[in-house]
Amino acid sequence: MEITFHCPHCKQELAVDASAAGETIQCPTCDAEISVPTPELTDIHGLNPIASSAAAKEEKHFVVPVRDAPPEVLIKQPTKTEEEPGAGPKKLKIKIFRHSDCIEVGHDRYEEFVSQFLNKVGEENIVSITPLSYTHIDIATQKLMTDYALQIIYRA
Repeated sequence: MEITFHCPHCKQELAVDASAAGETIQCPTCDAEISVPTPELTDIHGLNPIASSAAAKEEKHFVVPVRDAPPEVLIKQPTKTEEEPGAGPKKLKIKIFRHSDCIEVGHDRYEEFVSQFLNKVGEENIVSITPLSYTHIDIATQKLMTDYALQIIYRA
């Protein structure tokens, strides 16, 4: 904190640290000995130059727009590229269920995911189901793990 005051002899504006209050100093302009006044609340200025800038003193009046209807969508969501099985012309598609991808919060939901998908596609649209094995690095142990998967080729 600093104290700002004027020299009584030459009217030079001086700024000194608040710890020098009550001491006698020499004016750098007129070389007169003057005593530093005790700080008043209005004389104390913080060291933050941003607080005393014009931008800090500017009053801001923000207006938030209020609407009766929902606003128009500016960014459109992309259309779904993967079609639902059973919709449109029949094409061959492939779906792979990796066991490591079907573990959620410590629960093995592999059979549940595969069953849901098979029920959704329907038995008449399944071309082949092939069991696979693969290796990956386990995140927790940093070791190479062998795991299993299921490859389903179906018409959709």
